[in-house]
Amino acid sequence: MKSIKSAGVIGAGVIGSGWIARLILNGIDVCVFDPSKDAPKSVEKVINNAERAYKNLLRSPLPKKGVLSFLDTVSEVAKSSEIIIEAVPERLSAKQSVYKEIELNASNELIITSSTSGILPSDLQSEMKNPERLTVAHPFNPVYLLPLVEVVGGSKTSQKVIDETCSIFSNIGMFPLHIKKEIPAFIADRLLESVWREALWLVNDDIATTEEIDDAIRYGFGLRWAQMGLFETYRLAGGEAGMRHFISQFGPCLEWPWTHLMDVPEFTEELVDKVSNQSDDQSGKHSIDELMQKRDDNLVDFLKVLKENRWGAGNTLKEFDDSLGKSRIDFSELDVSQPLITFSTHIPKDWADYNGHMTEARYLDCFSEATTELMAIIGADEEYIANIGSYFTVETHIRHLDEVLIGEGIHSKTQVIYGENKKLHLFHWLHHNDGRLLATAEHMLIHVDLKTRGASMPGDSVIEKMERIYSAHKNLPKPEGLSRAVGDKV
Repeated sequence: MKSIKSAGVIGAGVIGSGWIARLILNGIDVCVFDPSKDAPKSVEKVINNAERAYKNLLRSPLPKKGVLSFLDTVSEVAKSSEIIIEAVPERLSAKQSVYKEIELNASNELIITSSTSGILPSDLQSEMKNPERLTVAHPFNPVYLLPLVEVVGGSKTSQKVIDETCSIFSNIGMFPLHIKKEIPAFIADRLLESVWREALWLVNDDIATTEEIDDAIRYGFGLRWAQMGLFETYRLAGGEAGMRHFISQFGPCLEWPWTHLMDVPEFTEELVDKVSNQSDDQSGKHSIDELMQKRDDNLVDFLKVLKENRWGAGNTLKEFDDSLGKSRIDFSELDVSQPLITFSTHIPKDWADYNGHMTEARYLDCFSEATTELMAIIGADEEYIANIGSYFTVETHIRHLDEVLIGEGIHSKTQVIYGENKKLHLFHWLHHNDGRLLATAEHMLIHVDLKTRGASMPGDSVIEKMERIYSAHKNLPKPEGLSRAVGDKV
């Protein structure tokens, strides 16, 4: 999978800011050009919203934030980037002007992507010296949360650029959908446009208000579409007989005059006023910031449920979260002279009670994750478990020392008290990121052969790594609270 360290974004509007937030929070340095003096302030707000959402969305820690720089010209951005994301207004001439300036100042290998929502990539690249480097990468708002990005090559785009573009976006938690044939507005916006057109007719003809139309979507088929899309939803509607039965039963309805389809209501002042006023009545009681945060909160919860169920966009989120968790240092370079950092996260709201405090059970979750990470460090991973065995926890003792609230950061450290033969004795500390000690846990584990279900010796590679850690940790001071039983004086 191709990874990058630097990116450039031209245009810091709603879409450009979303790109910047996703890139920055994935540890990528981002250079930005936008002529607006308010751009830095608006981008900062979007990054803050993205950080707020990610704290609740991801269990694994993100890499160190990339560096954000606002530069004075497109050419400066081009010289400082491995990939350019163009997100300027939807005017072909404006976009082509950006590409011309980029090509005058960048290497021939620099990938250029456009966030256009409908212009054909062949038209975009028609005046370029190196048109093979350009592809459309059309995302969806908010870019930092929604994984879909439509990748569309033009007639002169190289397959290598398409492959590398898809790989780059996969590496930052997105779902690149390669659309293999050019068509105006691509896939998603064509579907949205048809719904939008019909909705405008319903308002224009006084059939429904903007709120009633939104209710029809969010209380009904929108919930199905979020997890199954269109065709899988209709496949279910066909029952056991599936899609063929659905089409035979409902296909004739397509010939009925139910929709206006290609007819568009005339955009009169009266229609614009009607839509705007109804929208104000529907949502005007909330500020844009409030609506954005509520949207993000709902998306986070939807995505987490889909992740738990391993379905739809949840699969992309799970793969991304897992990839963050696996980005550990090579064992040969691991500093074992001190207790190991084994877990870190921010407290999601479903970990808290009605007071906003992390619940008692979640302390054990944190220590379980710490133990799991140590297992991975010494090589007792999924492959090892499948072929040799695993460590089973046989005794646990937790001390609860302080409280932590929703959204606050925590991390754990682990010391190996004993690590020889079949036995593994661990001591964990759980700290708030402000330094406070929140809890400690002591775990005793035994290595077990999963075929015989009896105690067994670990594999040689696991023993070797464990002995290296234990030989260093046994010389460390004994942790305060070690071997304390319930009821002992604190």
